[in-house]
Amino acid sequence: MSSTGHTLGDQTAIRTDLAAVFVSLELSRKSWLITSLSPGREKMSRRTVTAGAVGELLELLRRLGAEAERRDGRCYRIVTIQEAGLDGFWLHRVLELEGVESHVVDAASIAVSRRRRRAKSDRIDGEALLRTLLAYKRGEPRVCSMVRPPSPEAEDRRRLGRERKTLVAERTARTNRIKGLLFAQGVFDYEPRGRDRRARLEAVTTGDGRPVPERLKGQILRELDRLELVEAQIKAVEAERDALLAQAHAASRLGRLVGVGPEFANVLLGEAFWRSFDNRRQLAAYAGLAPTPWKSGSIDREQGVSKAGNPRLRTTMIQLAWLWLRHQPKSELSLWFQQRVSQGQGRIRKTGIVALARKLLVVLWRFEVHGELPAGATLKPA
Repeated sequence: MSSTGHTLGDQTAIRTDLAAVFVSLELSRKSWLITSLSPGREKMSRRTVTAGAVGELLELLRRLGAEAERRDGRCYRIVTIQEAGLDGFWLHRVLELEGVESHVVDAASIAVSRRRRRAKSDRIDGEALLRTLLAYKRGEPRVCSMVRPPSPEAEDRRRLGRERKTLVAERTARTNRIKGLLFAQGVFDYEPRGRDRRARLEAVTTGDGRPVPERLKGQILRELDRLELVEAQIKAVEAERDALLAQAHAASRLGRLVGVGPEFANVLLGEAFWRSFDNRRQLAAYAGLAPTPWKSGSIDREQGVSKAGNPRLRTTMIQLAWLWLRHQPKSELSLWFQQRVSQGQGRIRKTGIVALARKLLVVLWRFEVHGELPAGATLKPA
């Protein structure tokens, strides 16, 4: 799913002349619930089409527009809204190609009832989406966060980084599984990722001096087969990633910085810098690194970062912040961090590294987009 973007878009003032047919799409695997509100009507209408039946949906939208035109003698545009989710952005692109104004909303940004037990159904959700769309088009501030769908090319580019992350997690799981099986037999020094892993397995003895049992050995060999397959797939993905970065090397500056390797550069380019930001606050909010205050009456405290943005980008920036301290110790950001945490340990270092990640993301964005070298940073030899 793409990350959340602007809140108001091009809305600059509260509008009341909303001459349009508003439609919400509640998507599921079996059916799509279509909730609509036409000009001059007080009640919302609901219809259901088969999931994936784009032709049925487009025909329904055309009928809704025609009915409104026959009733008022005016031609009304169709405005739709759907939640970002497993369906991706293909339907949004289809609707736009058909001349429909389509919006994709971050579901977590929509206000809901705070009752302990609140009712939930597709009908209620469809109505809530429609009310949200109406408020958004009127220009009401902070009513929701609309997602900026990436282009098909940008969406496809970031798959490499996401696939590698999945494969690395699977490699770790396979490695830990093998170690766990042998640990239960008193074997503590076997390394499943070593080059001599198969020969080493033949020589391993259990904690009580027995050879590894045959069935256990067979299970471990099959786990090694899976581990080796994952290793091969990781190498293939990394080779494709490096080739892609080599093509974009002339246009990208990130790879020139010491401490920023190909994986970090790929994540930053694929998850964040493919899109435009108006200011550093938008960038920090997109990464989920913006602070979250809690102020009410005499209460004034910080709750930490929002975590409402792109989780892959946020995780990567935390990792990069720790590496930045190691590889760029004389940079202005590293000196700021060392001064901030010089008298503290533990929690203050964790808080400081998040703040460093936010600042680092901003300076890397400025370096990539505007060519502003981070103060005190070192470049790799040409």
